Amino acid sequence: MKKLLALTSGIALCASMASANDDLIEQINNPDQWAIQTGDYKNQRYSKLDQITADNVGDLQVAWTMSTGVLRGHEGSPLVIGDTMYLHTPFPNIVYALDLANDGRILWKYEPKQDPDVIPVMCCDTVNRGVAYANGKIFLHQADTTVVALNAETGAVEWSVANGDSSKGETNTATVLPVNDKILVGISGGEFGVRGSLTAYNMETGDLEWRAYSMGPDSDILMDPENTMNLGKPVGADSGTNTWEGDQWMIGGGTTWGWYSYDPDLNLVYYGTGNPSTWNPAQRPGDNRWSMTIMARDADTGMAKWVYQMTPHDEWDYDGINEMILTEQTIDGTERKLLTHFDRNGLGYTLDRETGELLVAEKFDPAVNWTTGVDMDKESDTYGRPAVVAQYSTEQNGEDVNSTNICPAALGSKDQQPAAYSPDTELFYVPTNHVCMDYEPFRVSYTAGQPYVGATLAMYPAPDSHGGMGNFIAWDNVAGEIKWSIPEQFSVWSGALATAGNVVFYGTLEGYLKAIDATTGDELYKFKTPSGIIGNVMTYTHEGKQYVGILSGVGGWAGIGLAAGLTNPNDGLGAVGGYAALSDYTALGGQLTVFALPN
Repeated sequence: MKKLLALTSGIALCASMASANDDLIEQINNPDQWAIQTGDYKNQRYSKLDQITADNVGDLQVAWTMSTGVLRGHEGSPLVIGDTMYLHTPFPNIVYALDLANDGRILWKYEPKQDPDVIPVMCCDTVNRGVAYANGKIFLHQADTTVVALNAETGAVEWSVANGDSSKGETNTATVLPVNDKILVGISGGEFGVRGSLTAYNMETGDLEWRAYSMGPDSDILMDPENTMNLGKPVGADSGTNTWEGDQWMIGGGTTWGWYSYDPDLNLVYYGTGNPSTWNPAQRPGDNRWSMTIMARDADTGMAKWVYQMTPHDEWDYDGINEMILTEQTIDGTERKLLTHFDRNGLGYTLDRETGELLVAEKFDPAVNWTTGVDMDKESDTYGRPAVVAQYSTEQNGEDVNSTNICPAALGSKDQQPAAYSPDTELFYVPTNHVCMDYEPFRVSYTAGQPYVGATLAMYPAPDSHGGMGNFIAWDNVAGEIKWSIPEQFSVWSGALATAGNVVFYGTLEGYLKAIDATTGDELYKFKTPSGIIGNVMTYTHEGKQYVGILSGVGGWAGIGLAAGLTNPNDGLGAVGGYAALSDYTALGGQLTVFALPN
């Protein structure tokens, strides 16, 4: 009888796994919807919708709007499932369900009761990158690290679980990723000495299935010393501790607040880890593995298949959390499963996502000067490592020394603002920061729940350039080169969208939604929304008509001065002074703006 029960339980579990994943995949594969923050599991942010084209996009009009009622930075995008749009806000992380068939009527509203003491613990504004949908549920990861499963029809809480402890500096700004029967969840707080992790919870119950830390013993980081590979070689025993001094790894950073992607055929999840703690490199000798690392993990077990550390012993806060975009493209006559990543450090990487082989590592902003490039010689002892330019090494220059004119600044040549990929053009459309910095590290002590930064920064536009702080570029990931570039006055902090209509959309910090010809980069349309845009463009159809939606509401790291009312140039980890002029162009206010062609 026990064997029969075990067998039937196993069958039920497999059926549950299949139905949960199949449901979401079905929703994602319907281009009339926007069922996942990343557009699809590959993170391409590409839509097959083509009613709006390069020929007619200039006729776009505002179809409808909605105020979110929240003033801080609005990242992420709405979801559309059937006739329902799910809209989120920054802290306090309100979720709205809107009836698209009834003039956007509010079907339900979920407003969590969070302790406002979490606000000052959040590094770079109280942003949230959106909710997720799967198996009849809406999943929200709140600022205070509570993960909530809401009934998609009623908004009722089906389960909730605390993923961290905000009193220790653990917070959340990211979305979650539903995969098979699990919800994958990261953590923020690298500036508070948090040890980063990726955690899988059961989609139906909220039970913890596995947790993989970014650094620590092999059992904590879920790595097999012989079978987890790094640039074609086993990582070896104790890889998560033996490049740290003493027990520094216990407060080592490597947080996981970016984007996650998934290959169902390989059953591998891909994501990046953030900066090591502290920002003062002298206090943490060694490579500080596995901070600043691309991770490929088995979705069911969490075990790492391969890893690649982009910036060993980070000296500049170049978090590696930016999205991993998955494509199938031909290299040297052979089609390969690729992963492309635009890192904060200013290098665009292309890897074989099955093996972790490094194929391309090139600068995607010509201002990058902290490195001369990555050693691509597989026989070299420094294979895969960037060569650091001594003049811009905050480690070599020493503590309490102001290293100047480092490019890029700590917020990187690109931060979390996601790029898009078009399989039609085989180009990546990348919102970038064109910003440099001065960086002065100093000694700092660790106290749980208190800032653990250890550096003073100043930011400014890249010198000897167009004078602005951003570019929007088209990138060839096989050749490793920029195809065209559009200069912008401020960093492009909005996520891009590519469409089958040969149109690419993005937003600007001044508040413009822009439409660009995907082939030439020519501007086809722009409209100024009520506040600066740091949200991600999405598209859907309703009753046969294509719409484009964008959240405006200035904030994020670049807009923290406006969002939090800061005026000291060094506040916001150096961003307040760098983006001081932004207040001349926009003001606070969260709004969804939806566009369509005229009838």
